[in-house]
Amino acid sequence: MRGLVAVALVAFSATGCGYNTIQVNDEAANAAKQQIEVQLQRRADLVGNLVETVKGQAKQELEVFTQVTQARAGLTSAIGRGNPGEMANANEQLTTAVRGLSIAVEAYPQIKSDAAFLRLQDELTGTENRIAVALTDYNEAVQKHNTFIRRFPYVLTAKVVGASAREYLEVTAAAARQTPKVDFSK
Repeated sequence: MRGLVAVALVAFSATGCGYNTIQVNDEAANAAKQQIEVQLQRRADLVGNLVETVKGQAKQELEVFTQVTQARAGLTSAIGRGNPGEMANANEQLTTAVRGLSIAVEAYPQIKSDAAFLRLQDELTGTENRIAVALTDYNEAVQKHNTFIRRFPYVLTAKVVGASAREYLEVTAAAARQTPKVDFSK
């Protein structure tokens, strides 16, 4: 009977000491932390590429509109000066610019910057949400780990194996609490 009790006690102490749970919780926190890093890298890669894409597209469309506006102003000036040669040249420049605008509109029935800007805004919002979820998941894993290793009798196992409380990830700078701003005015 004593042998059976001893076996039961050893089995209980091996399974009930919490060692495996400490390891599982620690790995869950590691995985959640890695997910934060993945999402932050995604943000770093995505934002730069999207901003450059939108800027490039907006620049191309701006160039077409600028050419039309400048040609129109040139024609207005030529008309004001009354020189037929200047008016003919200015009219030809405006015709060429309008033709370029027509080709751009035929190729792109609606100006694409609106869609690009909306896509950028959606992607930025989605990325920020993914980061927030990853941070929440990590902090929940840390809370589960920290709570477990502080409970008796698992605190004894934690001390023996050197398991310590993990640190929560929190926003410390007030500026980091704000959503990043994208500025296309430059």
